[in-house]
Amino acid sequence: MIVNLLRRARMAATYCLVTLVAAVAMIGGAAAGDAGFVPIFNGTSLEGWEGKPEFWSVQDGAIVGQTTAEKPTKGNTFLIWRQGNLDDFELELKYRITGGNSGIQYRSKDYGDSVVGGYQGDFEAGTTYSGILYEEKGRGILAKRGERVAIAADGTKTMGEPIGKTEDLQQKIKQGEWNDLRIVARGPKLQHFINGQLMSETVDEQVGKRAAEGILALQLHAGPPMKVEFKDIHLKRLKLADGRKKLVLVAGKPSHGPGQHEHRAGTMLAEKCLDAAFETGAKGPQLVTTTYTGGWPTDPTAFDNADAIFFFADGGGGHPVLQSNRLAQIDALAKRGVGIACLHYAVEVPKEKGGPEFLNWMGGYFEPNWSVNPHWTLAKTELAQGHPITRGMKPFETLDEWYYHMRFREPMTGVTAILSAVPPDDTRERPDGPHSNNPTVRAAKGKGEREVLAWAYERPEGGRGFGCTGAHFHKNWANDDFRRMMLNALVWTAGLEVPTEGVASTVTTEDMLANLDEKAPKPQPAAAKPEPAKQPEPAKQSL
Repeated sequence: MIVNLLRRARMAATYCLVTLVAAVAMIGGAAAGDAGFVPIFNGTSLEGWEGKPEFWSVQDGAIVGQTTAEKPTKGNTFLIWRQGNLDDFELELKYRITGGNSGIQYRSKDYGDSVVGGYQGDFEAGTTYSGILYEEKGRGILAKRGERVAIAADGTKTMGEPIGKTEDLQQKIKQGEWNDLRIVARGPKLQHFINGQLMSETVDEQVGKRAAEGILALQLHAGPPMKVEFKDIHLKRLKLADGRKKLVLVAGKPSHGPGQHEHRAGTMLAEKCLDAAFETGAKGPQLVTTTYTGGWPTDPTAFDNADAIFFFADGGGGHPVLQSNRLAQIDALAKRGVGIACLHYAVEVPKEKGGPEFLNWMGGYFEPNWSVNPHWTLAKTELAQGHPITRGMKPFETLDEWYYHMRFREPMTGVTAILSAVPPDDTRERPDGPHSNNPTVRAAKGKGEREVLAWAYERPEGGRGFGCTGAHFHKNWANDDFRRMMLNALVWTAGLEVPTEGVASTVTTEDMLANLDEKAPKPQPAAAKPEPAKQPEPAKQSL
């Protein structure tokens, strides 16, 4: 009896162990299969999405788009993902459609009023179009189901080896039920899968027509009443193909008075200049830029395939990088080789929190009670000789809040002084304070010491960093040499070769006024009320 009990105990233990191993294997497999995918629909609301509310809602954990005979849409209408744009990516979701036609727009253009044009992963309630590549408001059908198509620079189509017969591929689709849709866009190669089966494959290299980036949207088609549902929407960003680099620009929230700390306007101006400089080339732009305004991105995938990140925002203890777990997030990216660049107030973090990381990322930073922030006009400017960031630059003089006496790595191995100048002695005479002055800065009065105002850093383990203390005043973006330095620095930080003459750009008055934050002017002190005029005393009457 005891032997039988022991045997049963061993059998039960073995069964439990096998079950546990199988469960762990299943969990591990799921985790491995989902690596890098992030949900972009929360399952309960349309937060982060925008469309016409009369057509879109959330029901039972799914996004629902629906038209009726009483409530038709006059034209195709779309629900747009507003948290970011797409470049190279994988998208996975489930869809179910009742009547009509729908699709997933990607790398597309927003035409306003919930109208979108561009690449579309098509699907329908019928049996002809599911899995094709269609270009909304463009070239129409680019690849039918079962086709492999290469589109040359001049628009010529070449058919490759067929994937299969369209009627056979249709059998993989569950009519009226939930289907798994997967889209993979890597450089010019675009693939559509339904329920794990490749349905179409396109390599689009047509100059002036192809799209390397753009918005994501869900389609609700005009026509007879229909209903389409989407759920389990997950996005995975892919490292850019073909040697391209991606620069993510983060503009902080509005700050200071008009014309000062214009984070959005400055960042978007830099992006516009970079896009114009890199828009040509046989294989399209080698630098892809994405700007997030208003502070930290709401896009949970914002930095996942970045080669460099640029921060132009208020710093100190309120620096966006220091909130929540973001310091660890950016540190992990830097250790992976992602470049980090910061401008003006964004170079400042507390010594205890952020200081060590900024030294590792950029080689230097503004340290309170060590660095200072006076307003002064550059004099005796010097530029680094032979560094890519100074290509095409000339020494310049601008009035700005040029922070100086930065805290740098010791020794300064890998750090290059890109821009330096000699501050006037009156900037060393201010009272002591965390930002105004300190004994070390004051001790250099009268010595004509040169101070570093912009610097570059090459990390020993790989990756680059850049910091610049100017740009308190938005008007300084109009200075050709300051702007060239910033554009060169961003290109260099992203790991691209800076052009021989630097990144050329021109800006207009309209460019400088674009995207300024709405800020109330500083209240002026009330004028002193004039004292009432003194009335003459009445004349005394003689007695």
